[in-house]
Amino acid sequence: MGTRREVLGGIGAGLVAGAIGPAAWAQDKRMPGKRKLGYAIVGLGYYATAQIMPRIKDCEFAELRALVSGTPEKLERYGAQYGIPKTHWYNYQNYDSIRDNPDIDIVYVVLPNSMHAEYSIRASKAGKHVLCEKPMAISPAECEAMIAAAKQAGKKLMIGYRCHFEQHNLHVIQLVKSGLIGTPRVITSESGFYAQPGIWRLDKPMSGGGSMMDIGIYSLNAARYLSGEEPIEVSAMESTDRSDPRFKTVEDQIDFQLRFPSGVIANCISSYSTGHNASRVTGTKGWVGMEPATPYEGHQIWQRIAGKTEQIMLPPPAKTQFVGQLDHLAECVMTGREPIVSGEEGLRDMRLIEAIYKSAREGRAIKLTA
Repeated sequence: MGTRREVLGGIGAGLVAGAIGPAAWAQDKRMPGKRKLGYAIVGLGYYATAQIMPRIKDCEFAELRALVSGTPEKLERYGAQYGIPKTHWYNYQNYDSIRDNPDIDIVYVVLPNSMHAEYSIRASKAGKHVLCEKPMAISPAECEAMIAAAKQAGKKLMIGYRCHFEQHNLHVIQLVKSGLIGTPRVITSESGFYAQPGIWRLDKPMSGGGSMMDIGIYSLNAARYLSGEEPIEVSAMESTDRSDPRFKTVEDQIDFQLRFPSGVIANCISSYSTGHNASRVTGTKGWVGMEPATPYEGHQIWQRIAGKTEQIMLPPPAKTQFVGQLDHLAECVMTGREPIVSGEEGLRDMRLIEAIYKSAREGRAIKLTA
């Protein structure tokens, strides 16, 4: 298996912040005179309640101030758990009245994909900044409408690409940039799990598509940030067993390939029937990769240089990926900076997903324009 190598300082933890874009964390952590900004969480499903809300307490610049749900029992339960007063509980009918609550600075939309555009746009019109889960929406047109609404309101719009704040992903980007593996030639990026029957993700009107919209977007986004480029051509092939009741309206597996301007090729997997969570960049001197690459925790980095395979161990991060993204938007609001994963980033992925679907449907490569 090879040896384990501890990475401390230098190309290790000191370089993880800001590898994907401009610095992801503030230089001045204290921000004197600035109160923590208030988040309203829209949609109290598993991801919001099990992953996001428990971690807001660890934020430096943000705190939980309001809840939005169509289920009164959830408002009661989580309102009590987090000490949110009833004056700060909202349903989907009175949602627009958040405009009158000065305690709410940012709305985090954690709803089924088909609802992202509506509730993000309504939040912008209510004068709030928006963090919206990925995929940004179910069409490029919806993404463009979300961007326009935020700009018209003079508010920030950020998409929930948590891996842009995850230290292992950031570290691998830095290793590739450092020349460790030589000139990059091939990227592999694989995402998949067994989708259980009955989930909303298998209902196209709610999800906008199958595995590609849900889990394949991780493969797509990783190929882009690991290459540091935008693809110029995409080819895709779908494999779906339509006799499987899960796949009456959405696809199961899509294998897709991206060609980048430098000549790098990315081979990617998106699946709802097989388990995948890995990425690798192979160059002229070796490779570096992660498996698992994009989980909530438990990432592992491996490299193979000069015939020797090693695991790279990183020290605990200053901030988890969840806290990193929550604080980043709050910091951007405070400082006027643009988020490193803005609405334009979500729009780029949505346009690429549209091209991937088109390639699979028509059985041909699709040339991409800037």
